[in-house]
Amino acid sequence: MPYASDVDALASLIKQNPTWAAINPKHAARMRAQNQFKTGLDIAKYTAKIMREDMAAYDADTAQYTQSLGCWHGFIGQQKLISIKKHFGTTKRRYLYLSGWMVAALRSQFGPLPDQSMHEKTSVSSLIGELYTFLRQADAWELNHLFRDLEAAENAGDAAKAKEIEAAIDGHETHIVPIIADIDAGFGNAEATYLLAKQMIEAGACCIQIENQVSDEKQCGHQDGKVTVPHADFLAKINAVRLAFLELGVDDGVIVARTDSLGAGLTKQIAVTNEPGDLGDQYNSFIDGDVIESADDIANGDVVIKQNGKLVRPKRLASGLFQFKAGSGEDRVVMDCIASLQNGADLLWIETEKPHVGQIAGMVNRIREVVPSAKLVYNNSPSFNWTLNFRQQVFDAWAAEGKDVSAYDRDKLMSADYDSTELATLADEWTANFQRDASREAGIFHHLITLPTYHTAALSTDNLAKGYFGDEGMLAYVAGVQRKEIRQGIATVKHQDMAGSNIGDDHKEFFAGEAALKAGGKDNTMGQFENI
Repeated sequence: MPYASDVDALASLIKQNPTWAAINPKHAARMRAQNQFKTGLDIAKYTAKIMREDMAAYDADTAQYTQSLGCWHGFIGQQKLISIKKHFGTTKRRYLYLSGWMVAALRSQFGPLPDQSMHEKTSVSSLIGELYTFLRQADAWELNHLFRDLEAAENAGDAAKAKEIEAAIDGHETHIVPIIADIDAGFGNAEATYLLAKQMIEAGACCIQIENQVSDEKQCGHQDGKVTVPHADFLAKINAVRLAFLELGVDDGVIVARTDSLGAGLTKQIAVTNEPGDLGDQYNSFIDGDVIESADDIANGDVVIKQNGKLVRPKRLASGLFQFKAGSGEDRVVMDCIASLQNGADLLWIETEKPHVGQIAGMVNRIREVVPSAKLVYNNSPSFNWTLNFRQQVFDAWAAEGKDVSAYDRDKLMSADYDSTELATLADEWTANFQRDASREAGIFHHLITLPTYHTAALSTDNLAKGYFGDEGMLAYVAGVQRKEIRQGIATVKHQDMAGSNIGDDHKEFFAGEAALKAGGKDNTMGQFENI
């Protein structure tokens, strides 16, 4: 509802309740406007619609891909969205990513943990709630400044300015954007997955990403020792997530089905199969084993399966895990993705070992032969050495073209000695264009970086600590942080305001009138940053 209309409606309501006479309808309307979303489910429904519209836009034009950065704290997510609005004027097609890796490493009560689903699963839904609390506060903070400006214009009798500001209030774009939330491998059986999915949705998640690893053997997507599950197990968890969405009324909730099969060489169990060619039979066809001719070939404890019409003894490790055939990863990825899309998933995630458009496109094109609308969420992972990967890709492309590459040592292309070379320059161009190229050629709808803010926090802290505790002293902070905040227009330079001090002052006035004890008076040192 437009602000002016809400003021009129509230004035009428207050008039009907004589004991509310101290309530100013403008204050009530202002507080309503600054709190657009009342519950996490309101957010989930709103952002699910955004994602569905963005998916349709991408289908029509692959240049309309979406992006996100992983954020491990509400403040980090808030500052990211404030920055996006400042630089680009809109949050359109920009999301947040909630990384299970960063929850494990930074948010567990056990302390820093590896990405192996050992952290408290409720930490995931708690972080979703925290992120949206900070994004809602960003709305309140931005609108609070507009309302202060409106009040100033009205007090000055500047009707034209007041009308302009009121239009900006009514047209305000929220900082609330979709979160793609990582539920790992579901943290247990399908019922456990359902219960956690409900918590995540109630906290505001419109999109849940789930992977096909064994829950109690889960590894980071870029670590060794990954173990996948048969499709029936994984699809049961997809069903659990879908039912959680439907139960809570988020009918267009989005499910991202991640496959780790490209790098996973192990399975914990042999799939149940009822007839040749079914999903269980296809899964089992990739298990490595030795053909047996008679019962004499079977030792105590051996398992035997029928594979392509022959009896096979699967290779079983001391851990009890079974081994897949070498080189079968890509075929298993394609099978996983088709099965997921045909059984309730909306988007795919293929975890790869390198950022290579051709490799990704090769798999997606095979998937699209069966499901033409298939599209990906892709991890632009910090686990890749991007500089080395793209320099080697350029090197290989030049070598294939017959270009002389004798001036370069392929294994040492990371060296700073190559930074100013033609090869390095082209590799940086390929890196800059990776998201555009991969969205156009390899079906990537959403590009994310899982844990960039883990690295940025470490890097910025290292730079500050090096200078502050060294010869620079206070200049390290002043020149390296505060002066840059001022000159780049970073709102946190007025950190009291960013934390909500001005909102609190205004509320005090709403509650107590002239008796309000405010923090923002003449003795507040934040005044040193006004008009800069």
